[in-house]
Amino acid sequence: MNLLSEFLEKYEFESYEDFTSNFKLKVPENFDYARDVVDRYAEAAPEQTAIVWCDDEGGEHTFSFAEVSSLSKKAASYFVSLGIRAGDRVLTLLRRRWEYWICAVALHRIGAVVVPASVQLTTKDIVYRVNSASATKIIALNDDHVKEQLAPCLRSCPQLSCILLAGGGEIPNGYLDFTDKFIEYPEYNKPSECTNADEMVIYFTSGTSGYPKMTIHNRLYPLGHIITAKYMQCVSDCGLHLTQADSGWAKFGWGNIYGQWICGSAILAYDPIRFDAARLTAVIRKHRPTSICVPPTIYRFLLKNGLTSEDISSVKWFSTAGEPLSGEVNNQFKEISGQYIHEAFGQSEGTPITCSFEWFEARPSSMGKPSPLYDTAIIDPSGKRLGVGEHGEVVIFTHGKNQVGLLDSYCFDGHRYNPAQDGIYHTGDIAYMDEDGFFWYVGRNDDMIKSSGYRVGPFEIESVLNTHPAVLESAVYGVPDELRGQLVCAAISLREGYAPSEELTCELKEYVKVNTAPYKYPRVIRYLESLPKTTSGKIIRRGLENIPAIG
Repeated sequence: MNLLSEFLEKYEFESYEDFTSNFKLKVPENFDYARDVVDRYAEAAPEQTAIVWCDDEGGEHTFSFAEVSSLSKKAASYFVSLGIRAGDRVLTLLRRRWEYWICAVALHRIGAVVVPASVQLTTKDIVYRVNSASATKIIALNDDHVKEQLAPCLRSCPQLSCILLAGGGEIPNGYLDFTDKFIEYPEYNKPSECTNADEMVIYFTSGTSGYPKMTIHNRLYPLGHIITAKYMQCVSDCGLHLTQADSGWAKFGWGNIYGQWICGSAILAYDPIRFDAARLTAVIRKHRPTSICVPPTIYRFLLKNGLTSEDISSVKWFSTAGEPLSGEVNNQFKEISGQYIHEAFGQSEGTPITCSFEWFEARPSSMGKPSPLYDTAIIDPSGKRLGVGEHGEVVIFTHGKNQVGLLDSYCFDGHRYNPAQDGIYHTGDIAYMDEDGFFWYVGRNDDMIKSSGYRVGPFEIESVLNTHPAVLESAVYGVPDELRGQLVCAAISLREGYAPSEELTCELKEYVKVNTAPYKYPRVIRYLESLPKTTSGKIIRRGLENIPAIG
């Protein structure tokens, strides 16, 4: 069973042209995700699987939709007893524990606002988010590191009234128990009085430079992710989908709860303490997901770990988002799996903007073609739409209307503002379109390197470097130069068994010259122990020149 006919006038299409012409959402009045999705399954298909949860310590549990509905109603009653009301903002730090799903649905049920955060955050990061969002409660993993970071929060966050711990185990003084306590409460059945325009989820952007902004989504946000689940990830009705992402990030909302359940797919919720390619491969072999969407970094590590076709024989569709995917990696993956990885482009601010949809063959390194949910274009600084081959910014024309799935507003330093300027939402990403309508990523506008009159995007150079057997990861950036304006530099983390040397540096420079336009090669190569990343796993280019090199 799936609910697609409830929200789409038509959901099977013969071609991309049919899709773009005839895709149309049916937006209910006062849509309630808990009631209109989770509870509908609990009534019509109570035994249908919603979650298959497992971890690295032998923990396993399968939840039906009836169980998710009942448990979330009990959690809602518990939350109400603690004073949580519609509109209250609640910060979660739950990694991929099964409790996240119960808490999120419960908070949606009572109209409270979920503010997901990563367990990798430090005290400073948590305090910043709690105070920025005016969160009144925290629900966190009962973990020693997490509790250490949380300890100062009550005295540093004036509006914070309590911290709940999930995951079992001893509950220290000063905290409240969630996992063993909420189950004692009766089911909450009061109907929501929220409207479609009310807040539902707040993500914080990655913050690769400066403090992250709050990205505020309304209660129609899950409907925008029908595009994500049905047409980007190609989840199947009664299938099993794996998106490996921490609950603290928008990628989790893309692949682990909203669109997937609307489409009738169960979630494979694997909760490792830390990433290990061999363990992830073992989970895939055991639980046999039918669709997978993981970041390019994970695909690279799976390949380097010796992924075989038998490991992924159950998977009918592979997709990725979050950062650009190297065409060479995609070609290597196809040799093993027989399938390309289908790439999508989007941001925490919305749902997929472009995708490699099922109606055309994926082109390695391409972002695909625009989603029918948005009016997407590539423009120059004056706002003019650009033609074939011209580099410009990817934007969405909003035409003065709220776009389903796109954020309602940003909030930073207490000030809330509309993300669309003069009816245009600016992504800040540079791309070009080819003669067949495919978009190709160039780089972030603020990451572009201007050297000797050329505009160089870091992604293409990184994609080449990352295919060299010595390179584990790379990050390309520009530094000032009197002669050229900027020099192209590469920071490289080497694979085990390789060491920095003049010979390797010359080899890497020549490797780039041979595999892309020669003018793009990095004139400076620096070797680092590891590359700095945000807590969502994105490499931070700013400040790389200040990190001491090795060798």
